[in-house]
Amino acid sequence: MSDNGAPQAHRVSIEIGGKEISFETGKLAKQASGAVVVRAGDTMVLSTATAGNLRDVDFLPLTVDVEERMYAAGKIPGSFFKREGRAGEKGTLTARMIDRPLRPLFPKGWRCETQLVSIPTSVDHVNPYDILAMNGASAALMVSDIPFPMPVGAVRIGQDADGTFIVNPDEEWLPESPLDLVVAGTEEAILMVEAGANEVSEAEILDALDIAHSEIRKLCEAQRELQKIAGKEKQEVEVPQADPETYEQLKERFGAALDEATQVVDKLERQDATKRVEEEAIEALAGDPTSEGYEERRQAAQLAFDKLEKEIIRRRIAVDKKRPDGRSADEIRPIWIEVGVAPRAHGSAIFTRGQTQALSVVALGTTREEMRLDTLGLETAKRYFHHYNFPPFSVGEAGFMRGPKRRDIGHGALAERALVPVIPDQEEFPYTIRVVSDILESNGSSSMASVCGSSLSLMDAGVPIKRPVAGIAMGLIKEGEDYIVLSDIAGVEDHLGDMDFKVAGTEQGITALQMDIKISGVTFEILRDALDQAKKGRSFILDKMRQVIDHPREQLSEFAPRISSIQIDVDKIGMVIGKGGETIRALSEEYEAQIDVNDDGTILIYAQTGAQGDALVDRIRSMTKEVEVGDEFTGKVVKTTTFGAFVELTKGTDGLLHISNIKPGERAESVEAVLNRGDEVDVKVVEVDKERGRIGLRLASDPEIAGKSADELAQVGTGGGDRGGRDRDRGNGDRRGGRGGRDRERSGDHRRDRR
Repeated sequence: MSDNGAPQAHRVSIEIGGKEISFETGKLAKQASGAVVVRAGDTMVLSTATAGNLRDVDFLPLTVDVEERMYAAGKIPGSFFKREGRAGEKGTLTARMIDRPLRPLFPKGWRCETQLVSIPTSVDHVNPYDILAMNGASAALMVSDIPFPMPVGAVRIGQDADGTFIVNPDEEWLPESPLDLVVAGTEEAILMVEAGANEVSEAEILDALDIAHSEIRKLCEAQRELQKIAGKEKQEVEVPQADPETYEQLKERFGAALDEATQVVDKLERQDATKRVEEEAIEALAGDPTSEGYEERRQAAQLAFDKLEKEIIRRRIAVDKKRPDGRSADEIRPIWIEVGVAPRAHGSAIFTRGQTQALSVVALGTTREEMRLDTLGLETAKRYFHHYNFPPFSVGEAGFMRGPKRRDIGHGALAERALVPVIPDQEEFPYTIRVVSDILESNGSSSMASVCGSSLSLMDAGVPIKRPVAGIAMGLIKEGEDYIVLSDIAGVEDHLGDMDFKVAGTEQGITALQMDIKISGVTFEILRDALDQAKKGRSFILDKMRQVIDHPREQLSEFAPRISSIQIDVDKIGMVIGKGGETIRALSEEYEAQIDVNDDGTILIYAQTGAQGDALVDRIRSMTKEVEVGDEFTGKVVKTTTFGAFVELTKGTDGLLHISNIKPGERAESVEAVLNRGDEVDVKVVEVDKERGRIGLRLASDPEIAGKSADELAQVGTGGGDRGGRDRDRGNGDRRGGRGGRDRERSGDHRRDRR
């Protein structure tokens, strides 16, 4: 205990990437099995590990939760209830990154309910909390009594403009980095990789992994030091082993039948054939269900069967080089593609690879429909996002459909990350883009199928992506010194394999990467082979995609909103908006369009058709254009006087058509004898006096000015003495001009309501 009564804390710190990371335990959450506060700068994460009751299950009952607290960044939640609800996308993705490297390391016989919780308590927007949470979860397990065998460290690798790798870069700098690589591993091996990249090469990825692993070793060493000074004694756990005698009996009696069943090509037929052998074998070896000791014999037979099935499939792949569906190691399943399958959607595609099928659909919207983010991060909105759905029928099952699961969120984020580098910026394509991938069939690599489907559907929608993106899932089976890298792995190869390595990218480089390794001993040579083989597979798939659609369509769907943009002088914004918004509302109603005006003078127009959008652009351009000598207008007479007629050229700007020019070749007795208020007339500007706010007009049909240049028109003039038009900017009430302008102001007629 300290002098003030607080418990004594134990602290270990280490420098990673030029920043101090500290681990502290003993002060907070002492009733948890293990609790550690990890800190870098002013970012702090409380990580706890707690073991509950023993459960009668045949799997690891592990739950990982990341609870974002908005107070950590000095914010109040934006929801109606002003408190945090279910975990957001960032929290869910961080929880998955914690889970994936830790789960394979738990002892096989550990069946106690286990929960890992990470709560960011302070966020400085310099040090991202996700890396600290990953290290904190491992450290909490190490100081607890949970029999977790070894520490796991995690770092992030970025890259600057000259190609230099940066360890744990600042959060605000990350968007500028062409590489965002998160790596987790033990002292001996890399276990997990999660990356987004801007078409980087395979060689750069390998170099970054090598740098990351050297820093991970330091973090693991710090966690071991913390365990040594503050760790609890570990619980004992009995690892279940298949009974040798039962295993040999099962192998002798049912080995041949199981070997044959696992070679059936069709997924569901193979599962059914394997299940029949399993039921027959367990019934034969367990005996009478009513006899004493039946449950023990049944469990022993089940362990023996699972071991035999795994050994048969792995040996056949790694040693005999034969895959369950008969393919060679680098062979990709048959692919068929169709685009434009949903006629009312803005873009759609079906991508089928073997027994994995994804329907990807694009919906385009206005910038007002972008996704707003209320998180602990710096990003506040997204205009491109991808959602992934995995309904139970895709694997021939019936089940509840109650919104996206963590896996769905993770796979959706991976596919989204893969496409981000090729999405056009807002200036080029001012739309919000939502892509949804529904998995209709699944037998491995569904997330990579959604990458391919999304790329195809975006091109079908006419989104000008820079290049198409394809994805492929690689696998690894390693038996002793024998190993084989597999392209386009199927479900059984993923389940019984040693590595799941997803790579997405263009012809020019990698855009996303996700890797999970279940064993140690995966060398950089094996990773290099996997990346090279993945590159060849990616090129093969891109060729298949190009055969169906090789570039974005020239035109958007007729059902997509039309978005146009125009840049005006900021001084003209008031003219477009009008007094109390009168002008902009009238334009919106007339053209059935939505108009957004930005402070920098950018105007975005969202119209139902292209014709409406183009017409509105022309209208705003004419409204805001500076009037010049030689410009022609079709204007409406807004006032007549004894000396001429005022013609509205644009909203708020009039010109004077002098009485001497109303009737070419002769002088009219009066203005009203030729023109009246409300008449439309074609005029040409022959004089602009900006200092005095005068605009002089002649009839466009006047033969005296026909074919004359702007300089010649200025010499011709209006022929009407010292009277001219004036600007009438109703947005700011500016009243300028000569006698004609003052005459109109006295009449009070300038406030007319022209809806």
